[in-house]
Amino acid sequence: MFRRLLAATLAAGLSLTAAPVHAAPQLAGAVFPTDIVAQDFPDPDVFQQNGTWYAYSTNSSPGTVPVATATSPGGPWTIRGDAMPGGPSAAWAQPGRTWAPDVYPNPDGTYTLTYTAWHKASGRQCIGVATATSPRGPFTPVGTEPLICPLDLGGAIDPNTFVDRNGTRYLVWKNDGNAIGKPSTLWLTKTTNNGRTLVGSNTALLSSSGIIEAPDIVQRDSRYLLFFSTGGYNDCNYQTSYATATSLTGPWSVAGRPLMTTQTFDDHVCGPGGADFVGDKVFLHGWKNNSRHLYVADVGWPNDYPVVRGSRVRTESESGQLNHCVVRANANGASDGKVVGYIDYADSWVENRVYAPVAGGYTLNVRYANGSAGTASHGLAVNGVSQGSVSYPVTGWDNWHESAVPVTLNVGWNTVRLSKGDLYTEVDYLELQ
Repeated sequence: MFRRLLAATLAAGLSLTAAPVHAAPQLAGAVFPTDIVAQDFPDPDVFQQNGTWYAYSTNSSPGTVPVATATSPGGPWTIRGDAMPGGPSAAWAQPGRTWAPDVYPNPDGTYTLTYTAWHKASGRQCIGVATATSPRGPFTPVGTEPLICPLDLGGAIDPNTFVDRNGTRYLVWKNDGNAIGKPSTLWLTKTTNNGRTLVGSNTALLSSSGIIEAPDIVQRDSRYLLFFSTGGYNDCNYQTSYATATSLTGPWSVAGRPLMTTQTFDDHVCGPGGADFVGDKVFLHGWKNNSRHLYVADVGWPNDYPVVRGSRVRTESESGQLNHCVVRANANGASDGKVVGYIDYADSWVENRVYAPVAGGYTLNVRYANGSAGTASHGLAVNGVSQGSVSYPVTGWDNWHESAVPVTLNVGWNTVRLSKGDLYTEVDYLELQ
């Protein structure tokens, strides 16, 4: 009765002031990305071959193109030195500012390194090519001119190789408009000759007046995904987003929410960006101790969309199956303006589906409002099996906070049911991490 009286008061216009969402306490359930190279190792490019994992980074203390190896994605990783000890092409580039290497194993057993270097004549960044017969190098620069160097667009950075299932090879890259106060675009260019020669014109994929960089294309059965980073890399505002398309040349549709941010990882990774997706893993860098460490996390692909373990994924409660409860619209301060309420009866429940990239422990964050006289609760069942309850301290109606509980999930889709417990609570959304 108290809940209904207060709801009537709110409807009359005496609304409570909405409080900001408070970060959920860190519980044992969540598994965040693993710091696998605990020193400066930015802009990672990673692949696996013959049981060995290879990772390359922007220039840092190990050399022009640092290379590391491991027998599994989680390590231990060992830095093996410089994959291009002779430096970038002496014909057009000068040492320093050798960024974002991309190494690709070719069908003939050789390896192509596409790298960003400091253009002597202009002082801008341009893209060059080097080759080697071993993934650890030494890579030798090819040609006397850059492969890509649109100086009128600010130069070119962040090359990344993509090979379509039909065997066509491309390079996706960025014109560095940020360097000259112009928009930046992510471009797609067809290549041949093991990536050493460009073919045809450039296709624009995405453009931005702000920072957009570090492109990485993944092909799934039903769509292409173009991952990219935004923000400044040297603080916690750097983040990873993505766009999707059914054709490689677009049109591309940007996802409504970023995939990885400092906030979605609850501050466990600062500025997650430079992401490289390799199967069911994502390698990324994060800002730590004034450098960028290399991290790895598990990835799942429900309906060919990405889910990164440890990064919050939101599910609106009203999108689930309801029994003897209702969806309340126009809820002040609620996500999408809708919540599930009146979970008041013995047979009341709301059930949502959530996706787990791997089996194991996760944290379930429930955004709620409790205007009851005391702490309320809901029963919690996962895949039809009780996993305890969710407790909700008093907040007041339409005053949204989070409650977090550890849950154990199966790999793939799982059902999460919230049922009648003590007193009364409305549920806005679930966030799994």
